[in-house]
Amino acid sequence: MEIRRAEERDIEGLNRLLLQVCLIHHRGRPDLFRYGAKKYTDEQLKELILNNQRPILVAVDSMQEVLGYAFCMFQQYKEDNILTDKKTLYIDDLCVDEKQRGKHIGSKLYQEVLALARQNHCYNVTLNVWSLNEAAIQFYQSCGLKPQKIGMEVVL
Repeated sequence: MEIRRAEERDIEGLNRLLLQVCLIHHRGRPDLFRYGAKKYTDEQLKELILNNQRPILVAVDSMQEVLGYAFCMFQQYKEDNILTDKKTLYIDDLCVDEKQRGKHIGSKLYQEVLALARQNHCYNVTLNVWSLNEAAIQFYQSCGLKPQKIGMEVVL
């Protein structure tokens, strides 16, 4: 297995995994997530792949099939009224193909995200996870992540 930056040839594999993620969210919150949808269009994926401020890492096998991904984005709030100027690498989405789970692909992707953050002098790595996704919460906790803030709602 190799972990590298995503390329345009990876779009089909990214789409397959984006659909898996959306299905998990749809099953947990069909009131919020559409069935059969994906987060990005192919055109948006092409743009993201070229955007150095929003790196996408992919785990691929020897045939270059996408086994997992980590969509990231660099964030920094310069001259904010209350926040310090610390640079953050935000994990927008991390997914391992449902058929490949349990093989430590997610852990290896996460370690590469940490390496990328360190190379770019980030203060921290952050992410959001839906409370409905207990498997993801357990995975992130096993990686050493701890809650930073909590989003709350009331459905009317």
